[in-house]
Amino acid sequence: MKQFNVTGMSCAACSARVEKAVGKIDGVTSCSVSLLTNSMTVEGDVPSDDIIKAVVKAGYGAYEKSAENKKGGDTNGDETSALKHRLFTSFGFLIILMYFSMGHTMLSLPLPPFFVETPVYIAVVQMVLALVIITLNRKFYVNGIKGIINKAPNMDTLVSLGSFAAFVYSTASLLNMVQFTLDGNVNSVKEILHDLYFESSAMILVLITVGKLLESISKGKTTDALKGLIDLSPKTATVIYEDEEKTVSVSEIQKDDVFIVKAGESIPADGVVIYGICTVDESSLTGESIPVDKKIGSNVCAGTINCSGYIKCKAVGVGENTILSQIIKTVSNAAATKAPIAKIADKVSGVFVPIVIFIAVLTTAIWLLLDKSVGFALARGISVLVVSCPCALGLATPVAIMVGGGVGAKNGILFKNAASLEQAGKTDIVVFDKTGTVTSGVPVVTDVVPSGGISEKELMKLAMSLEIKSEHPLARAIVSKGEADGIIPYETENFEAFFGNGVKCNVNGNVFYGGNLDFISKKIQVSDEIKKTLEKLAKSGKTPIIFVLGDMFAGIIALADVIKEDSGAAVKELENMGIDVVMLTGDNETTARVIAEKAGISNVVAGVLPTEKEREIIKLKRKGRVMMVGDGINDAPALMRADLGVAIGTGTDIAIDSADVVLMKSKLSDVPALIRLSKKTLKTIHQNLFWAFIYNVIGIPLAAGAFIYLLGWEMNPMFGAAAMSVSSFIVVTNALRINLFKIYDPSKDKKKKSQAVESSDSLTKVLKVKGMMCGHCEARVKDALLKLDEVKSAEADYKSGAVYITLNSACDDEKLKEAIINAGYKVK
Repeated sequence: MKQFNVTGMSCAACSARVEKAVGKIDGVTSCSVSLLTNSMTVEGDVPSDDIIKAVVKAGYGAYEKSAENKKGGDTNGDETSALKHRLFTSFGFLIILMYFSMGHTMLSLPLPPFFVETPVYIAVVQMVLALVIITLNRKFYVNGIKGIINKAPNMDTLVSLGSFAAFVYSTASLLNMVQFTLDGNVNSVKEILHDLYFESSAMILVLITVGKLLESISKGKTTDALKGLIDLSPKTATVIYEDEEKTVSVSEIQKDDVFIVKAGESIPADGVVIYGICTVDESSLTGESIPVDKKIGSNVCAGTINCSGYIKCKAVGVGENTILSQIIKTVSNAAATKAPIAKIADKVSGVFVPIVIFIAVLTTAIWLLLDKSVGFALARGISVLVVSCPCALGLATPVAIMVGGGVGAKNGILFKNAASLEQAGKTDIVVFDKTGTVTSGVPVVTDVVPSGGISEKELMKLAMSLEIKSEHPLARAIVSKGEADGIIPYETENFEAFFGNGVKCNVNGNVFYGGNLDFISKKIQVSDEIKKTLEKLAKSGKTPIIFVLGDMFAGIIALADVIKEDSGAAVKELENMGIDVVMLTGDNETTARVIAEKAGISNVVAGVLPTEKEREIIKLKRKGRVMMVGDGINDAPALMRADLGVAIGTGTDIAIDSADVVLMKSKLSDVPALIRLSKKTLKTIHQNLFWAFIYNVIGIPLAAGAFIYLLGWEMNPMFGAAAMSVSSFIVVTNALRINLFKIYDPSKDKKKKSQAVESSDSLTKVLKVKGMMCGHCEARVKDALLKLDEVKSAEADYKSGAVYITLNSACDDEKLKEAIINAGYKVK
């Protein structure tokens, strides 16, 4: 994907023209032009020079964005400054012009005697002042003429035609005044003086410039979020070279360089702490207001702030490879793309200006045929030209997308494109992965059950001493628990790991074992009471580890992947919004059910492979729009298959790359928040489009004089220009209101229940099967059931003899039993 800056665009007709010109190039697969940011995104294997030539041929300028100008140069600020200077200068001359035109003729304000005695002089002064203002605002004429030459008329064409028509008519009237003066016809001269439109030709340009200035200021505010992200990155960094501290530009930092960050300073690059401790404010990236403690081994991100402490870090991500740069790139790309709803405005904008010119000419001709004066008829035609506003149509969607995307970025919700921001609010079904999404993804100690006279603390100390040398995730969880409790481990010897079973070591002269039931059963005889305890823990979704000291049962430590604190609340909020929630996991049915129950999820599909996850998404898409939320490599196919893929920010790179939205905070509460934000943005787009269409639908007939005979309403060209200026400002200002929207407030969610997914209670059956002896038996039963069209998923457990079956549709029990019997097993 290539990005370009486009110059010379003034309205939606311009952006439509550029898109059309670039889209015709062989090899271009897609082209999106943003009037808001004056940027263009092109996909396809085409040389940049060919793209630029196409834009220039269409009558505009273009240059490719480089890594430097992506982050630098406030073009909007430069445009605003130039508009202010032009406006204030023009306004000074306009005051003088208005004094001569309306001030004297309408309000009888005094003028020097020679002006009063010779009205032609007043007309000449008006013409000169109007020419000065036209010269100052010649950009409208230059761009308008280019539009006509390139057969792509735009807003500047409308404005310049209106101003030019008023000026030409007034100049012709001035020549008549000169002739009448030579003929001594003083009365006719005074009559013509009241029928001049020099002030209109000038004021049209000034009023449109006022609108452009307001629009530029408002557009600048819509990009505040992006500018804020760019400003986060410090300009310099302190790097250690050959044991000496040197201050260098951030752009000079290389990977593996060591840099230091003192209290109050911004972190210049992504890195790993190699010395010191500190507290870092990461709210700029994650939206989390609480600072995060950092120690040796902790990761730090560019753009975050060291609140207290001193650290040395090794750079691991620099330049465009930092998380901050990737966020900036993501937000920029989203702003440069178009939402599907924008196609409506694009289609209208492509033909808008030619139709308006036709209506203006037709209006003038009709009034002339109705025996109205040339001045009256021309005023109606000019009013049509200057009241019409293609800008409002062109800005209606992109300003809302930009502001909505900015609000998301401030809260750690990154939309990769405009389409994802629009589609999120239309979600019917949200599908959650379990591990790392609904749960924390990291096992923690939940139960410590000591035995044989050993205390709970002593069991933890023995277990920590054993597991501290193991790299297993469950071992790390036990060690973390011990460290948190301030336990100091024993010295151990002869550590040995038995893959998939357990570990052992010598401690205090005794052999100490830890492992699963099969492993421990070979060391001591496990009582029925212990087995019942193990079964109870397993049924509650926990993984028990048995410990044996010598030949004595020492106790059990159970671990589980606990749900995130906000998972239950997020699920409830989604259901209150009328969205069905499904949990899709490769874990076994028992564990999945326990986690789902804790999170409040009633629809569960368990025991599915990554490819099967994709298949389940396809089935759900038949019932509504599906959002898939996941974090692992195994979620990537499902993320891509869903209508909208949402990746947890702490997940794998593959999952993040496959998704349309990234949740930087990795909180499930961000899922209902992003849906609310999408709905608010879409509602704002609808409001903007309604205003843009209704404004033109009412304004053009009013300017044409359609209501003169009916209601006596007549529009002066100057009022038409003022209305056009205000229309774009209203659209942009309305979009800025999204900044005030509280995305985490569920109080205004609609309390309704969707029926997109049936309750799993009516779709799940549990059968007791006799004869299963091992994992191969489980696989045979599962395969036999999956061959039935009615079966969505099946999970068999040979230890308990239970088979959990989830159905697509109603299925007779006898049919299920028959499938199991044919596989060689009995149903109890």
